[in-house]
Amino acid sequence: MKLSFASQVREDNVWSVTTYRIGDAAELLGVSVDTVRRWVDAGKLAAARDGNGHRMIAGADLAAFARALADDPDEVVGRSSARNRMRGIVTAVTRDTVMAQVDIQAGPFRIVSLMSSEAVDELGLTVGTTATAVVKSTNVVVERGA
Repeated sequence: MKLSFASQVREDNVWSVTTYRIGDAAELLGVSVDTVRRWVDAGKLAAARDGNGHRMIAGADLAAFARALADDPDEVVGRSSARNRMRGIVTAVTRDTVMAQVDIQAGPFRIVSLMSSEAVDELGLTVGTTATAVVKSTNVVVERGA
């Protein structure tokens, strides 16, 4: 994903705040540009205009808003230590008699899960159904582009 945001700029040995354009914020949140505009217009997400009149969202504000979205899941979830939940649509189910591979598209992310065929049947996972991928890991790789 190539973002066109105004990245951090160094001015007089002080780093300025990272800001995002509306389109970049929409891509990061996995929603439409119109949705982000509605959130801004409704006062749910703070934005300011830059020198050219474009609405810009401070990185810290966008991060806080994203956290708030994650804290308010669509489905009621029981108590769990897992914090990484990505809701999406099942795009493929490949199975044999014992094991299955389930592909979920959650926004721009493809998540692949391997599970028993019995679990696929119990959960009713078929192409087109919604599902939430829950990830708990002690080894998470974090990458950042140039």
